[in-house]
Amino acid sequence: MANVVVMPKLGLTMKKGKIIKWFKKEGERIEAGERLFEVATDKLTNEVEAKEGGIVRKLLADSGDTVPCLEPVAIIGELEEDITELISTTISNASSISEPNQKDKVEATNKNKEVENKKEKNTGRIIASPVAKKLALEKEVDLSYINGTGPNGRITLKDVEKYIENEKCIEGKASPMAVKTAERLNVDLTKINMDRRIMKQDVIDFSKDRALEEAINPMEQRVSMSQMRKVIAERMTESWHVSPAVTYDMSVDVTKLKEIKDNLKDVEKITYTDLLVKIVSKVLLEFPLLNASIDGEEMVLRNYVNMGVAVAIENGLLVPVVKYAHTKGLRSVSEEIKELSYKAKTNQLSTDELVGGTFTITNLGMFGVESFSPIINQPEVAILGVNAITEKPILENGNLINKPFIKLSLTADHRIADGAVAAQFLYRVKQYIEKPDMLLL
Repeated sequence: MANVVVMPKLGLTMKKGKIIKWFKKEGERIEAGERLFEVATDKLTNEVEAKEGGIVRKLLADSGDTVPCLEPVAIIGELEEDITELISTTISNASSISEPNQKDKVEATNKNKEVENKKEKNTGRIIASPVAKKLALEKEVDLSYINGTGPNGRITLKDVEKYIENEKCIEGKASPMAVKTAERLNVDLTKINMDRRIMKQDVIDFSKDRALEEAINPMEQRVSMSQMRKVIAERMTESWHVSPAVTYDMSVDVTKLKEIKDNLKDVEKITYTDLLVKIVSKVLLEFPLLNASIDGEEMVLRNYVNMGVAVAIENGLLVPVVKYAHTKGLRSVSEEIKELSYKAKTNQLSTDELVGGTFTITNLGMFGVESFSPIINQPEVAILGVNAITEKPILENGNLINKPFIKLSLTADHRIADGAVAAQFLYRVKQYIEKPDMLLL
């Protein structure tokens, strides 16, 4: 008997999902447990498996469509089954399925036309996303010839797709010098129309004409937000309107913290974030108002700490949660943060690892940021921003010496935590950072 496949609800907060791609086409057989389609939720990307085997009789949504949870997306049955009535009923009940965005379709078409040839071989360590590696293996592409556009030069799926498309387009169409010049000038060789082979000077002339045209005719480009970016925008706007937030800054001497980090490097690679998660988890138990949430006219107070740690990924930001961080030792905290960060960057986080946070730490110090106002991650009531470590001259025992200082930026919801509470919390964190031996008490 034919069955209707619906958009799954993969988490309590999920309302809709965007179909990234189908693994099966209409008319193809699928077995129970096989991948049917890939869906992007508000937090991560998941592969959805077929619960029953059969023939994919009808796909009710296209790649790129956004579909509400529990709405039908496909019908699986046997070839001899009459599914006419089922299709009619299903479609009439699925009027809320979003139409494919025309801009997305145009973008997808244009993306297939984009090319970027990278012929200089990379001799260093190659970092690539799992999907990029998989495609490169399938198409027999040497990743050392591809320059990644992701964080820290990471090769993304789009980079591999561009390289493959580019190889198809320019094979035999341009001279080696033309290819090299196009790479240097960032010229798309497929846009140079020639009845003969493209030479180096043709690329230079095209580049000059393009520069002149851009100077005379300024252009704007409209790019649709990814599903993740849309959700981030919605939640940040919601947080901005819901919480009357105030940010408090405090500079802290991290001399002792740095000593601990350096002394442990032969035993465990500890980061400042690891140390701060350990310290802040302990302090939050002394200041429950900053570890709480607001439900109507009630405050939800807790005797435990689930610490969210913000992780930047290619398309946005995820906040995996270290559950019951206050009960864990420094090594356990460090290992769990590393594992969660890796999962976030390789799209392996489960929904459970993204929910239940009671407080969040976000670190921009590695980018040299010296002060910022982090936005509260609802329904939490506070978030701690960590800035860059800078050297400051300090007068100590009559001598002027340089010491490392870090600025902490605490944003707190003024509905539940007044300025005095926030200031006392920050001061307590400062005490632990400057005298980390207190953790042993």
